[in-house]
Amino acid sequence: MSEDDLEPIFTVEDRKNLAVMSIDALHQYISELEAEIERTREAIGGKHDARSTADTFFKS
Repeated sequence: MSEDDLEPIFTVEDRKNLAVMSIDALHQYISELEAEIERTREAIGGKHDARSTADTFFKS
């Protein structure tokens, strides 16, 4: 695995300046973050399933 294969890490510079955002924009931002959280949870679930399958295969 090379560094190119790794996903970028979230940095402080990636944060939005909330002070300049309107209330509507903040609500939209929350919706986007919640969607990203759900996508991340689905990815975690898929990885857990793959690990369980691999553990079952290699323990047999």
